[in-house]
Formats: sequence, structure tokens, C-alpha cells
Amino acid sequence: MKTATFPSLRVDAQLRSEAESVLREGETLTSLIETAVRETIARRHAQAEFLARGLQAREQARSSGAYHPAEAVHQELRQRLDARRKQVLG
Repeated sequence: MKTATFPSLRVDAQLRSEAESVLREGETLTSLIETAVRETIARRHAQAEFLARGLQAREQARSSGAYHPAEAVHQELRQRLDARRKQVLG
């Protein structure tokens, strides 16, 4: 597989120093930047998918007329969270 490069990145000395200060053993500044870019891409894909699901749900609700009040949804989520906490924490 062919590789490509990112454009060089100019940053102030303080940002570079901070980045270097958090490098783990064997990690390079380049690998830190690559990881950050990959994680940002994954997060943005997840955000776009979340938004698309929300818009789709809105359209389904509009077409069906079936809406759920926010308080009812929050109550259900609280109950599920409480049940899980009891299960995990005892």
C-alpha cells in the first residue's frame, strides 16, 4: 500500500513542548499526531452518524405522529442507569 504525507504543521514552541511532554515510552511525535488524527476522524464519523440517526428519527416521528416526551425518555434512561449501577456496585 502506498503511503502519503500530511502537510507540515507549524505550531508555537509551547504546544510542541507540551506534546513532547506527554509522549509515552517508544512513542514519537509523529505517531502521537497520527493517533490524534485517526481518533478525530473516528469521532467525526460517529458524530455524523449520530446526527443522521437523529434526523431520521425526527422524520419517522413526523410521519407516524408518534412522539415520546423528553421527560419520559429521561425517566427511562435514569431507571436503566440506576439498575445498572445497582448491578455493578451491588
